[in-house]
Amino acid sequence: MTANLWAEVVIAALLLLSGGLVLLAAMGLWRLPDFFARMHAPALASTLAAWSVTLAFIVYFSVREGSLALHAWLIIIVLAITAPVTAMVLARVGLFRQRRAGVALPPPLSSPLSRSPDRRP
Repeated sequence: MTANLWAEVVIAALLLLSGGLVLLAAMGLWRLPDFFARMHAPALASTLAAWSVTLAFIVYFSVREGSLALHAWLIIIVLAITAPVTAMVLARVGLFRQRRAGVALPPPLSSPLSRSPDRRP
């Protein structure tokens, strides 16, 4: 087998892995019971899928150009920083909305009820 064929096999496997992860995330959105459980499936799977596509991109352009092509790392670094921040903001919004609706949730961390009796303020 030539190097180009091996690269095509690796690229195809990485892209199929990415598609499978996105499909798994969609199934998690469909099957999980509430908002907070549904947040985890797409956040984790989409991050792993993005890494898989980025690695396929790096392999493709490295083989095509004959040198290591790492300019895709900038995209994945931005995604790796913004995806967890977005998930955290969505979780906080969900908690806020459920507290405003009167749903029984754990108290916020800053309330006096959440402090341990042996801890001083």
